[in-house]
Amino acid sequence: MRVVIAGAGSVGRSIARELLSHDHEVLLVDRNPLAMRVAQVPEADWVLADACELSSLTDANVETADVVVGATGDDKVNLVFSLLCKTEFGVPRTVARVNHPKNEWMFDGSWGVDVAVSTPRIMTAMVEEAVAVGELVPILSFQQSGADILEITLPGDSPLIGTRVGQIDWPENTVLSTIVRDGRPVAPSPDDTLEGHDELLIVTSSGVDRTQLQALLTGQA
Repeated sequence: MRVVIAGAGSVGRSIARELLSHDHEVLLVDRNPLAMRVAQVPEADWVLADACELSSLTDANVETADVVVGATGDDKVNLVFSLLCKTEFGVPRTVARVNHPKNEWMFDGSWGVDVAVSTPRIMTAMVEEAVAVGELVPILSFQQSGADILEITLPGDSPLIGTRVGQIDWPENTVLSTIVRDGRPVAPSPDDTLEGHDELLIVTSSGVDRTQLQALLTGQA
């Protein structure tokens, strides 16, 4: 997979290193010469250019990318980069970093963003997940499909404890994707039974009634 990342700061370089470790091809684009720390990610390709200019994206052969990532610290840059890559170059998948929560509403399909990653939201979700048992915590939203990933730690008195996954009457457009038990992720089968303090990752459509789902999982609305 070929990935083009706009923004060669600490976030962009970290993403690049992770992708390279999984044998993907990575190109980092940044207009700031001070960001050209090639020695820190020598396996990546580097381009000193403005990721918001069509000529720069043409020179970077963005049209051959499978995914682009807007990882700069400037929300305007990430939005323009995503929009150009999607509309002018037909990139199949765009991921954009949201730096300021007040701008999150713009990071959707109208700006060419398939997946918006809000660092403040994720940090908040992680804090809530760390302290909340029995509460549904939104982890990630996919703008293009409208799907959400939710997390919940089953309380010890959940009515679903001891119930087989295949016996649970899940709401429409709701899928249990992963059970994390004793620090290990498990792909649930219909015969797996739920246990107290299981961490569940659930994928839903945006229209699912979370109050109903909360009641199903905990017995409390």
